[in-house]
This record gives sequence, C-alpha cells and structure tokens, in this order.
Amino acid sequence: MSNLIARFVKDESGATAIEYGLIAALIALAIMVGAGSLGNALNGKFTNIADKVNTPK
Repeated sequence: MSNLIARFVKDESGATAIEYGLIAALIALAIMVGAGSLGNALNGKFTNIADKVNTPK
C-alpha cells in the first residue's frame, strides 16, 4: 500500500498536463483579446474612411 502511495506522489504527469492546459488557456485568451482589439481598431479606421467618402463637398 505504501508503495502505491509513493508512486502516486512521485508521478508528475498529471501536473504537467494541467500546466499545459493553463498555458493553452492563456494563449487562447491573449488571441481573443488581441483579435478583439484589432477588430475595434479596424472598425474605427473603416468608419473614418466611410465618413470621409460620404461627406459632400
């Protein structure tokens, strides 16, 4: 029984999987925030261009 507990304590594969999961989640969050920011910036640029094109002279 103590051998089984000692093997369980030494096994780090579960901790590694959790670390990789957290890294993947952080990367996904960074991509979502970056894409949202880029989308807002592009929307502002295109709105500005549309306003200038549609402004009567």
